Amino acid sequence: MPAPATTSRKIALGVLATGMLMTVLDGSIVTVAMPAIQGDLGFTPVGLSWVVNAYLIAFGSLLLLAGRIGDLIGRKRMFLAGTGIFTAASLLAGVAASPGVLIAARFLQGVGSAMSSAVSLGILVTLFTAPRERARAIAVFSFTGAAGASLGQVLGGVLTDALTWNWIFFINLPIGAAALLVALRALPADRGPGFRAGADVIGALLVTSGLMTGIYAVVKIEEYGAGSAHTLGLASLALALLAGFLVRQARTANPLMPLRILRSRAVAGANVVQMLMVAALFSFQILVALYLQKVLGYGAAETGLAMLPAAAVIGAVSLGVSTRLIARFGERNVLLTGIVMLVGVLGLLTRVPVHASYATDLLPVMLLAAGFGLALPALTSLAMSGADEADAGLASGLFNTTQQIGMALGVAVLSTLAATRTDSLTAAGRPAAEALTGGYHLAFAAGTGLLLVALGVAATVLRPARAAGRRPRMTMAA
Repeated sequence: MPAPATTSRKIALGVLATGMLMTVLDGSIVTVAMPAIQGDLGFTPVGLSWVVNAYLIAFGSLLLLAGRIGDLIGRKRMFLAGTGIFTAASLLAGVAASPGVLIAARFLQGVGSAMSSAVSLGILVTLFTAPRERARAIAVFSFTGAAGASLGQVLGGVLTDALTWNWIFFINLPIGAAALLVALRALPADRGPGFRAGADVIGALLVTSGLMTGIYAVVKIEEYGAGSAHTLGLASLALALLAGFLVRQARTANPLMPLRILRSRAVAGANVVQMLMVAALFSFQILVALYLQKVLGYGAAETGLAMLPAAAVIGAVSLGVSTRLIARFGERNVLLTGIVMLVGVLGLLTRVPVHASYATDLLPVMLLAAGFGLALPALTSLAMSGADEADAGLASGLFNTTQQIGMALGVAVLSTLAATRTDSLTAAGRPAAEALTGGYHLAFAAGTGLLLVALGVAATVLRPARAAGRRPRMTMAA
Protein backbone atom coordinates (compact mmCIF):
# COMPACT_ATOMS: atom_id res chain seq x y z
CA MET A 1 0.00 0.00 0.00
CA PRO A 2 1.64 3.26 -1.07
CA ALA A 3 2.20 5.85 1.62
CA PRO A 4 -0.36 8.69 1.44
CA ALA A 5 0.79 12.29 1.42
CA THR A 6 1.49 13.95 4.75
CA THR A 7 -1.65 16.12 4.62
CA SER A 8 -3.83 13.10 3.78
CA ARG A 9 -2.32 11.14 6.65
CA LYS A 10 -3.03 13.98 9.07
CA ILE A 11 -6.64 14.10 7.91
CA ALA A 12 -6.86 10.33 8.29
CA LEU A 13 -5.47 10.61 11.82
CA GLY A 14 -8.13 13.21 12.57
CA VAL A 15 -10.84 10.81 11.38
CA LEU A 16 -9.48 7.95 13.49
CA ALA A 17 -9.20 10.23 16.54
CA THR A 18 -12.78 11.40 15.97
CA GLY A 19 -13.95 7.80 15.95
CA MET A 20 -12.11 7.19 19.22
CA LEU A 21 -13.59 10.38 20.68
CA MET A 22 -17.15 9.23 19.91
CA THR A 23 -16.54 5.82 21.46
CA VAL A 24 -14.99 7.13 24.68
CA LEU A 25 -17.34 10.10 24.92
CA ASP A 26 -20.32 7.78 24.65
CA GLY A 27 -19.03 5.63 27.49
CA SER A 28 -18.66 8.51 29.96
CA ILE A 29 -21.46 10.84 28.85
CA VAL A 30 -24.16 8.26 29.61
CA THR A 31 -23.21 7.81 33.28
CA VAL A 32 -24.08 11.43 34.13
CA ALA A 33 -27.53 11.19 32.49
CA MET A 34 -28.59 7.90 34.12
CA PRO A 35 -30.93 9.44 36.73
CA ALA A 36 -32.76 11.44 34.05
CA ILE A 37 -33.07 8.38 31.81
CA GLN A 38 -34.47 6.33 34.69
CA GLY A 39 -37.06 8.95 35.57
CA ASP A 40 -38.19 9.49 31.97
CA LEU A 41 -38.38 5.90 30.72
CA GLY A 42 -39.31 4.17 33.98
CA PHE A 43 -36.28 1.90 34.34
CA THR A 44 -36.04 -0.26 37.45
CA PRO A 45 -32.72 0.08 39.34
CA VAL A 46 -31.57 -3.30 38.00
CA GLY A 47 -32.79 -2.54 34.49
CA LEU A 48 -31.00 0.81 34.44
CA SER A 49 -27.62 -0.91 34.70
CA TRP A 50 -28.26 -2.44 31.26
CA VAL A 51 -28.00 0.98 29.65
CA VAL A 52 -24.27 0.59 30.38
CA ASN A 53 -23.99 -3.21 30.37
CA ALA A 54 -25.57 -3.74 26.95
CA TYR A 55 -22.99 -1.47 25.36
CA LEU A 56 -20.10 -2.90 27.34
CA ILE A 57 -20.92 -6.55 26.58
CA ALA A 58 -21.31 -5.97 22.83
CA PHE A 59 -18.24 -3.76 22.60
CA GLY A 60 -15.90 -5.88 24.68
CA SER A 61 -16.88 -9.24 23.20
CA LEU A 62 -16.69 -8.27 19.51
CA LEU A 63 -13.41 -6.32 19.39
CA LEU A 64 -11.15 -9.30 18.72
CA LEU A 65 -13.43 -10.72 16.05
CA ALA A 66 -13.89 -7.32 14.39
CA GLY A 67 -10.15 -6.71 14.33
CA ARG A 68 -9.44 -9.99 12.56
CA ILE A 69 -12.30 -9.55 10.08
CA GLY A 70 -10.93 -6.08 9.33
CA ASP A 71 -7.58 -7.66 8.42
CA LEU A 72 -9.39 -10.08 6.10
CA ILE A 73 -11.89 -7.81 4.30
CA GLY A 74 -10.14 -4.44 4.61
CA ARG A 75 -9.79 -2.19 7.63
CA LYS A 76 -11.24 0.88 5.91
CA ARG A 77 -14.40 -1.05 5.06
CA MET A 78 -14.73 -2.23 8.67
CA PHE A 79 -14.20 1.30 10.04
CA LEU A 80 -16.84 2.79 7.74
CA ALA A 81 -19.38 0.07 8.53
CA GLY A 82 -18.81 0.40 12.26
CA THR A 83 -19.10 4.20 12.24
CA GLY A 84 -22.31 3.95 10.21
CA ILE A 85 -23.87 1.43 12.60
CA PHE A 86 -22.85 3.48 15.65
CA THR A 87 -24.32 6.69 14.19
CA ALA A 88 -27.61 5.01 13.23
CA ALA A 89 -27.84 3.37 16.66
CA SER A 90 -27.29 6.77 18.30
CA LEU A 91 -30.36 8.09 16.48
CA LEU A 92 -32.37 5.09 17.68
CA ALA A 93 -31.16 5.65 21.25
CA GLY A 94 -32.08 9.33 21.10
CA VAL A 95 -35.67 8.67 20.05
CA ALA A 96 -36.14 5.64 22.32
CA ALA A 97 -39.43 5.79 24.22
CA SER A 98 -39.10 2.54 26.19
CA PRO A 99 -36.38 0.72 28.13
CA GLY A 100 -36.27 -2.16 25.62
CA VAL A 101 -35.61 0.11 22.64
CA LEU A 102 -32.88 2.03 24.46
CA ILE A 103 -31.11 -1.16 25.58
CA ALA A 104 -31.27 -2.57 22.03
CA ALA A 105 -29.86 0.70 20.67
CA ARG A 106 -27.06 0.64 23.21
CA PHE A 107 -26.18 -2.92 22.17
CA LEU A 108 -26.02 -1.80 18.53
CA GLN A 109 -23.86 1.15 19.53
CA GLY A 110 -21.48 -1.34 21.13
CA VAL A 111 -21.39 -3.40 17.94
CA GLY A 112 -20.59 -0.33 15.83
CA SER A 113 -17.96 0.90 18.28
CA ALA A 114 -16.28 -2.50 18.29
CA MET A 115 -16.10 -2.56 14.50
CA SER A 116 -14.56 0.89 14.15
CA SER A 117 -12.34 0.84 17.27
CA ALA A 118 -10.92 -2.61 16.55
CA VAL A 119 -9.20 -1.48 13.36
CA SER A 120 -8.34 2.14 14.21
CA LEU A 121 -4.87 1.43 15.60
CA GLY A 122 -4.27 -1.03 12.78
CA ILE A 123 -4.92 1.71 10.22
CA LEU A 124 -2.80 4.17 12.20
CA VAL A 125 0.33 2.01 12.39
CA THR A 126 0.21 1.25 8.66
CA LEU A 127 -0.19 4.95 7.84
CA PHE A 128 2.67 6.13 10.08
CA THR A 129 5.64 3.82 9.67
CA ALA A 130 8.53 6.08 10.74
CA PRO A 131 9.13 5.64 14.50
CA ARG A 132 8.95 9.32 15.45
CA GLU A 133 5.87 9.97 13.30
CA ARG A 134 4.16 6.87 14.64
CA ALA A 135 4.88 7.88 18.24
CA ARG A 136 3.43 11.34 17.59
CA ALA A 137 0.31 9.89 15.93
CA ILE A 138 -0.23 7.44 18.80
CA ALA A 139 0.14 10.31 21.28
CA VAL A 140 -2.64 12.24 19.49
CA PHE A 141 -4.83 9.13 19.41
CA SER A 142 -4.22 8.40 23.10
CA PHE A 143 -4.91 11.99 24.09
CA THR A 144 -8.26 11.88 22.30
CA GLY A 145 -9.32 8.91 24.38
CA ALA A 146 -8.27 10.51 27.66
CA ALA A 147 -9.88 13.84 26.77
CA GLY A 148 -13.10 12.15 25.70
CA ALA A 149 -13.54 10.51 29.10
CA SER A 150 -13.28 13.83 30.94
CA LEU A 151 -15.21 15.82 28.35
CA GLY A 152 -18.04 13.31 28.48
CA GLN A 153 -18.72 14.00 32.14
CA VAL A 154 -18.90 17.75 31.58
CA LEU A 155 -20.89 17.51 28.35
CA GLY A 156 -23.30 14.94 29.78
CA GLY A 157 -24.15 17.20 32.69
CA VAL A 158 -24.54 20.31 30.52
CA LEU A 159 -26.70 18.62 27.84
CA THR A 160 -28.90 16.87 30.37
CA ASP A 161 -29.43 20.02 32.44
CA ALA A 162 -29.84 22.44 29.52
CA LEU A 163 -31.81 20.20 27.13
CA THR A 164 -32.79 16.56 27.76
CA TRP A 165 -30.93 13.24 28.09
CA ASN A 166 -31.83 12.44 24.45
CA TRP A 167 -29.21 14.94 23.29
CA ILE A 168 -26.34 12.91 24.71
CA PHE A 169 -27.08 10.53 21.82
CA PHE A 170 -28.16 13.09 19.20
CA ILE A 171 -24.76 14.82 19.50
CA ASN A 172 -23.22 11.77 17.82
CA LEU A 173 -25.19 12.30 14.61
CA PRO A 174 -23.31 15.29 13.11
CA ILE A 175 -19.97 13.95 14.37
CA GLY A 176 -20.60 10.50 12.91
CA ALA A 177 -21.87 11.85 9.58
CA ALA A 178 -18.84 14.12 9.21
CA ALA A 179 -16.46 11.29 10.12
CA LEU A 180 -18.02 9.04 7.47
CA LEU A 181 -17.80 11.66 4.73
CA VAL A 182 -14.17 12.50 5.46
CA ALA A 183 -13.16 8.87 6.01
CA LEU A 184 -14.42 7.87 2.55
CA ARG A 185 -11.72 10.04 0.99
CA ALA A 186 -9.05 10.26 3.68
CA LEU A 187 -8.55 6.66 4.76
CA PRO A 188 -6.37 4.60 2.42
CA ALA A 189 -8.07 1.80 0.55
CA ASP A 190 -6.83 -1.61 1.57
CA ARG A 191 -7.73 -5.10 0.40
CA GLY A 192 -7.46 -8.04 2.72
CA PRO A 193 -6.96 -11.61 1.54
CA GLY A 194 -10.63 -12.45 2.16
CA PHE A 195 -12.29 -14.93 4.46
CA ARG A 196 -10.54 -17.89 2.87
CA ALA A 197 -7.36 -16.79 4.69
CA GLY A 198 -8.92 -16.97 8.14
CA ALA A 199 -12.64 -17.82 8.05
CA ASP A 200 -12.66 -19.78 11.29
CA VAL A 201 -16.39 -19.77 12.09
CA ILE A 202 -16.06 -22.14 15.06
CA GLY A 203 -13.26 -20.05 16.53
CA ALA A 204 -15.33 -16.88 16.07
CA LEU A 205 -18.26 -18.44 17.93
CA LEU A 206 -16.02 -19.67 20.75
CA VAL A 207 -14.19 -16.38 21.37
CA THR A 208 -17.26 -14.16 21.01
CA SER A 209 -19.45 -16.30 23.28
CA GLY A 210 -16.58 -16.72 25.77
CA LEU A 211 -15.89 -12.99 26.01
CA MET A 212 -19.59 -12.14 26.14
CA THR A 213 -20.21 -14.67 28.93
CA GLY A 214 -17.15 -13.54 30.87
CA ILE A 215 -17.96 -9.83 30.65
CA TYR A 216 -21.58 -10.54 31.63
CA ALA A 217 -20.37 -12.48 34.68
CA VAL A 218 -18.06 -9.62 35.69
CA VAL A 219 -20.61 -6.82 35.33
CA LYS A 220 -23.11 -8.77 37.47
CA ILE A 221 -20.67 -9.41 40.34
CA GLU A 222 -22.00 -6.45 42.31
CA GLU A 223 -25.53 -7.89 42.11
CA TYR A 224 -24.79 -11.58 42.78
CA GLY A 225 -21.45 -11.52 44.62
CA ALA A 226 -18.04 -12.79 43.56
CA GLY A 227 -18.44 -16.18 45.26
CA SER A 228 -22.01 -16.89 44.13
CA ALA A 229 -22.96 -19.91 42.03
CA HIS A 230 -24.14 -17.51 39.31
CA THR A 231 -20.77 -15.74 39.05
CA LEU A 232 -18.60 -18.84 39.41
CA GLY A 233 -20.70 -20.86 36.98
CA LEU A 234 -20.61 -18.21 34.26
CA ALA A 235 -16.91 -17.54 34.84
CA SER A 236 -16.14 -21.26 34.50
CA LEU A 237 -18.15 -21.45 31.28
CA ALA A 238 -16.35 -18.39 29.90
CA LEU A 239 -12.94 -19.85 30.71
CA ALA A 240 -13.90 -23.16 29.09
CA LEU A 241 -15.04 -21.40 25.92
CA LEU A 242 -11.88 -19.28 25.73
CA ALA A 243 -9.69 -22.32 26.39
CA GLY A 244 -11.49 -24.10 23.57
CA PHE A 245 -10.82 -21.08 21.36
CA LEU A 246 -7.08 -21.20 22.07
CA VAL A 247 -6.95 -24.94 21.36
CA ARG A 248 -8.83 -24.35 18.13
CA GLN A 249 -6.42 -21.59 17.09
CA ALA A 250 -3.41 -23.85 17.68
CA ARG A 251 -4.84 -26.65 15.51
CA THR A 252 -6.80 -25.06 12.67
CA ALA A 253 -5.16 -24.24 9.35
CA ASN A 254 -6.80 -20.79 9.10
CA PRO A 255 -7.03 -19.43 12.65
CA LEU A 256 -9.08 -16.39 13.51
CA MET A 257 -6.28 -15.26 15.84
CA PRO A 258 -2.88 -16.65 14.84
CA LEU A 259 -1.18 -17.39 18.15
CA ARG A 260 2.10 -16.09 16.76
CA ILE A 261 0.99 -12.62 17.83
CA LEU A 262 1.25 -13.67 21.49
CA ARG A 263 4.85 -14.84 21.10
CA SER A 264 6.00 -11.23 21.20
CA ARG A 265 6.95 -10.26 24.76
CA ALA A 266 6.08 -6.66 23.94
CA VAL A 267 2.58 -7.47 22.70
CA ALA A 268 1.71 -9.98 25.44
CA GLY A 269 3.27 -7.93 28.25
CA ALA A 270 1.72 -4.65 27.13
CA ASN A 271 -1.75 -6.18 27.05
CA VAL A 272 -1.35 -7.59 30.57
CA VAL A 273 -0.08 -4.24 31.86
CA GLN A 274 -2.96 -2.43 30.21
CA MET A 275 -5.56 -4.74 31.74
CA LEU A 276 -4.16 -4.11 35.23
CA MET A 277 -3.70 -0.38 34.67
CA VAL A 278 -7.21 0.21 33.28
CA ALA A 279 -8.78 -1.84 36.09
CA ALA A 280 -6.94 0.27 38.66
CA LEU A 281 -7.69 3.60 37.02
CA PHE A 282 -11.42 2.92 36.99
CA SER A 283 -11.22 3.97 40.64
CA PHE A 284 -9.87 7.34 39.53
CA GLN A 285 -12.27 8.08 36.69
CA ILE A 286 -15.49 6.84 38.29
CA LEU A 287 -15.01 6.66 42.05
CA VAL A 288 -13.48 10.12 42.27
CA ALA A 289 -16.55 11.46 40.46
CA LEU A 290 -18.80 9.64 42.95
CA TYR A 291 -16.76 10.98 45.85
CA LEU A 292 -17.09 14.55 44.55
CA GLN A 293 -20.86 14.22 44.19
CA LYS A 294 -21.88 12.01 47.12
CA VAL A 295 -19.38 13.19 49.74
CA LEU A 296 -18.49 16.76 48.76
CA GLY A 297 -21.88 17.57 47.20
CA TYR A 298 -20.71 18.64 43.73
CA GLY A 299 -23.21 18.75 40.86
CA ALA A 300 -22.74 16.88 37.56
CA ALA A 301 -21.22 19.81 35.67
CA GLU A 302 -19.10 20.83 38.69
CA THR A 303 -17.72 17.30 38.88
CA GLY A 304 -16.67 17.36 35.26
CA LEU A 305 -15.02 20.75 35.67
CA ALA A 306 -13.21 19.56 38.80
CA MET A 307 -11.67 16.72 36.78
CA LEU A 308 -10.72 18.89 33.80
CA PRO A 309 -7.19 19.62 35.13
CA ALA A 310 -6.47 15.90 34.83
CA ALA A 311 -7.53 15.93 31.18
CA ALA A 312 -5.48 19.08 30.57
CA VAL A 313 -2.23 17.68 31.97
CA ILE A 314 -2.78 14.33 30.26
CA GLY A 315 -3.21 16.15 26.98
CA ALA A 316 -0.22 18.41 27.50
CA VAL A 317 2.05 15.48 28.37
CA SER A 318 0.81 13.05 25.72
CA LEU A 319 0.92 15.63 22.92
CA GLY A 320 3.88 17.75 23.93
CA VAL A 321 6.24 15.57 25.95
CA SER A 322 5.69 11.83 25.56
CA THR A 323 6.90 11.57 21.95
CA ARG A 324 10.24 13.21 22.70
CA LEU A 325 10.74 11.18 25.87
CA ILE A 326 9.91 7.90 24.09
CA ALA A 327 12.33 8.72 21.28
CA ARG A 328 15.12 9.44 23.77
CA PHE A 329 14.56 6.88 26.53
CA GLY A 330 12.39 4.18 24.93
CA GLU A 331 8.81 3.08 25.50
CA ARG A 332 9.56 0.90 28.53
CA ASN A 333 11.29 3.62 30.58
CA VAL A 334 8.56 6.15 29.82
CA LEU A 335 5.89 3.58 30.70
CA LEU A 336 7.54 2.80 34.05
CA THR A 337 7.73 6.50 34.92
CA GLY A 338 4.07 6.98 34.03
CA ILE A 339 2.95 4.04 36.18
CA VAL A 340 4.97 5.33 39.16
CA MET A 341 3.14 8.66 38.87
CA LEU A 342 -0.20 6.86 38.73
CA VAL A 343 0.71 4.91 41.87
CA GLY A 344 1.11 8.34 43.47
CA VAL A 345 -2.37 9.35 42.25
CA LEU A 346 -4.19 6.44 43.88
CA GLY A 347 -1.87 6.46 46.89
CA LEU A 348 -2.83 10.05 47.67
CA LEU A 349 -6.52 9.22 47.22
CA THR A 350 -6.34 6.56 49.94
CA ARG A 351 -5.91 9.46 52.39
CA VAL A 352 -8.46 11.93 50.97
CA PRO A 353 -10.59 13.28 53.89
CA VAL A 354 -14.36 13.59 54.25
CA HIS A 355 -14.13 17.40 54.27
CA ALA A 356 -11.57 17.85 51.52
CA SER A 357 -10.18 21.05 50.10
CA TYR A 358 -10.01 20.88 46.33
CA ALA A 359 -6.84 22.97 46.12
CA THR A 360 -4.81 20.99 48.64
CA ASP A 361 -6.34 17.50 48.61
CA LEU A 362 -7.54 16.96 45.04
CA LEU A 363 -5.70 19.29 42.67
CA PRO A 364 -2.31 17.56 43.28
CA VAL A 365 -4.00 14.27 42.40
CA MET A 366 -5.35 15.72 39.16
CA LEU A 367 -1.90 17.03 38.21
CA LEU A 368 -0.18 13.70 38.92
CA ALA A 369 -2.62 12.13 36.43
CA ALA A 370 -0.13 13.39 33.84
CA GLY A 371 1.40 9.94 34.32
CA PHE A 372 -1.41 8.57 32.17
CA GLY A 373 -0.23 10.85 29.36
CA LEU A 374 3.18 9.16 29.60
CA ALA A 375 2.01 5.59 30.13
CA LEU A 376 -0.70 5.20 27.49
CA PRO A 377 1.21 6.27 24.36
CA ALA A 378 4.20 4.15 25.39
CA LEU A 379 1.97 1.18 26.16
CA THR A 380 0.12 1.52 22.85
CA SER A 381 3.39 1.57 20.90
CA LEU A 382 4.56 -1.57 22.69
CA ALA A 383 1.25 -3.38 22.14
CA MET A 384 1.39 -2.72 18.39
CA SER A 385 5.12 -3.35 18.05
CA GLY A 386 5.03 -7.09 17.46
CA ALA A 387 2.40 -7.15 14.72
CA ASP A 388 3.18 -6.95 11.03
CA GLU A 389 0.83 -5.19 8.60
CA ALA A 390 -1.21 -8.35 7.99
CA ASP A 391 -2.02 -8.65 11.71
CA ALA A 392 -2.35 -4.95 12.56
CA GLY A 393 -6.13 -5.10 12.90
CA LEU A 394 -5.90 -8.17 15.11
CA ALA A 395 -3.32 -6.49 17.38
CA SER A 396 -5.52 -3.40 17.55
CA GLY A 397 -8.58 -5.50 18.42
CA LEU A 398 -6.62 -7.43 21.06
CA PHE A 399 -5.38 -4.21 22.68
CA ASN A 400 -8.89 -2.79 22.81
CA THR A 401 -10.27 -6.08 24.13
CA THR A 402 -7.89 -6.19 27.08
CA GLN A 403 -8.79 -2.56 27.78
CA GLN A 404 -12.49 -3.44 27.99
CA ILE A 405 -11.84 -6.53 30.12
CA GLY A 406 -9.75 -4.42 32.48
CA MET A 407 -12.50 -1.80 32.67
CA ALA A 408 -15.16 -4.43 33.40
CA LEU A 409 -12.99 -6.00 36.11
CA GLY A 410 -12.31 -2.59 37.63
CA VAL A 411 -16.02 -1.72 37.66
CA ALA A 412 -16.98 -5.02 39.26
CA VAL A 413 -14.18 -5.60 41.76
CA LEU A 414 -13.49 -2.07 42.98
CA SER A 415 -17.16 -1.09 43.15
CA THR A 416 -17.91 -4.22 45.14
CA LEU A 417 -15.04 -3.54 47.53
CA ALA A 418 -16.18 0.05 48.04
CA ALA A 419 -19.82 -0.92 48.56
CA THR A 420 -18.97 -3.73 51.01
CA ARG A 421 -16.71 -1.49 53.08
CA THR A 422 -19.31 1.30 53.08
CA ASP A 423 -22.03 -1.08 54.28
CA SER A 424 -19.74 -2.36 57.04
CA LEU A 425 -18.95 1.16 58.27
CA THR A 426 -22.60 2.18 58.06
CA ALA A 427 -23.59 -0.85 60.14
CA ALA A 428 -20.98 0.20 62.69
CA GLY A 429 -22.74 3.57 63.07
CA ARG A 430 -20.46 5.79 61.02
CA PRO A 431 -22.02 8.85 59.30
CA ALA A 432 -22.95 8.38 55.63
CA ALA A 433 -20.18 10.61 54.24
CA GLU A 434 -17.56 8.94 56.40
CA ALA A 435 -18.77 5.47 55.44
CA LEU A 436 -18.69 6.33 51.74
CA THR A 437 -15.20 7.79 52.03
CA GLY A 438 -13.99 4.68 53.82
CA GLY A 439 -15.34 2.52 51.00
CA TYR A 440 -13.60 4.64 48.40
CA HIS A 441 -10.34 4.47 50.40
CA LEU A 442 -10.40 0.66 50.18
CA ALA A 443 -11.05 0.76 46.43
CA PHE A 444 -8.21 3.25 45.92
CA ALA A 445 -5.88 1.00 47.94
CA ALA A 446 -6.84 -2.00 45.80
CA GLY A 447 -6.22 0.07 42.68
CA THR A 448 -2.80 1.02 44.01
CA GLY A 449 -2.01 -2.67 44.42
CA LEU A 450 -3.03 -3.40 40.82
CA LEU A 451 -0.76 -0.62 39.59
CA LEU A 452 2.16 -2.02 41.58
CA VAL A 453 1.61 -5.40 39.93
CA ALA A 454 1.47 -3.66 36.53
CA LEU A 455 4.75 -1.92 37.38
CA GLY A 456 6.35 -5.26 38.19
CA VAL A 457 5.14 -6.85 34.94
CA ALA A 458 6.36 -3.88 32.90
CA ALA A 459 9.77 -3.95 34.58
CA THR A 460 10.32 -7.69 34.15
CA VAL A 461 8.49 -8.68 30.96
CA LEU A 462 8.92 -5.57 28.82
CA ARG A 463 12.71 -5.61 28.83
CA PRO A 464 14.14 -3.79 25.80
CA ALA A 465 15.43 -6.06 23.05
CA ARG A 466 18.51 -4.19 21.87
CA ALA A 467 22.18 -4.75 21.43
CA ALA A 468 24.40 -4.12 24.44
CA GLY A 469 25.86 -0.66 24.61
CA ARG A 470 23.30 0.96 22.32
CA ARG A 471 21.39 3.96 23.55
CA PRO A 472 17.68 3.20 24.20
CA ARG A 473 15.48 4.43 21.41
CA MET A 474 11.99 3.78 20.14
CA THR A 475 11.66 0.72 17.99
CA MET A 476 8.72 -0.95 16.36
CA ALA A 477 10.42 -4.30 16.10
CA ALA A 478 9.12 -7.17 18.19
